[in-house]
Amino acid sequence: MSRKETLNELCHIAKLAGQEILRIYMDSKDVEIERKSDSSPLTIADKASNEIICQGLENMNPSYPIISEENKQIAYEERKDYEYAWMVDPLDGTKEFIKRNGEFTVIIALIHKNRSIMGVVYVPVEDKCYYAAEGEGAFLIDKDGVVSQLHCNNFKMDDEGIRVVASRSHLNPETEAFMGQLKQPETVAKGSSLKFLVLASGGAELYPRLAPTMEWDTAAAHIILEEAGGSVVQYGTKDPLEYNKENLLNPHFLASARLKN
Repeated sequence: MSRKETLNELCHIAKLAGQEILRIYMDSKDVEIERKSDSSPLTIADKASNEIICQGLENMNPSYPIISEENKQIAYEERKDYEYAWMVDPLDGTKEFIKRNGEFTVIIALIHKNRSIMGVVYVPVEDKCYYAAEGEGAFLIDKDGVVSQLHCNNFKMDDEGIRVVASRSHLNPETEAFMGQLKQPETVAKGSSLKFLVLASGGAELYPRLAPTMEWDTAAAHIILEEAGGSVVQYGTKDPLEYNKENLLNPHFLASARLKN
């Protein structure tokens, strides 16, 4: 399959999963919640979406291994030899789903060795699909099927009124301290991987993540933001986030729009 064909198929798979999530979301006011070993929530929507995505990816040609939040985790001794792998979060923003604020997404990324090279993020409530492939730009398909290219804003760290995207669920003292170094920053509240997409779409300039995330939370939105002109680096360094590490937990990071010298 060509890159264009692959992206089209990924958008289709993500939309099918998103439609099932939305059906559950609309049909049930009281979603049954399980707790995983780390105490994070799990719903029937997570499971249903994961099944649809994994089946779709397994039917693609070529077929790559799947690293998914909801699958049994594969030992690093096996994963470390993957040249390509899918990285999946079937329902990113489960907490937002439970709160019923609509800010949840479906995430599928393609990892080449330790880099994210292709990604799709589907927003079920808005029927929007964001996608990108390395070197080919970032795009949005809106609910009417109109395709537009995404571009970050240009900014400098000493600008006044920089817009900082902050989580609805994870604002902490470290993030507040970071914002205290900026000149009259504005806060943009957003859940799940939508925080990256706000930057990619020109709606904010910075997203400091000084709290835990997993690789599947960031992989797809990472390449979308980069292809829109932004960056995602480990906090305090200029090193990019890496994927398919032995520990799938991300380090703290800073996502940004296009920084001017």
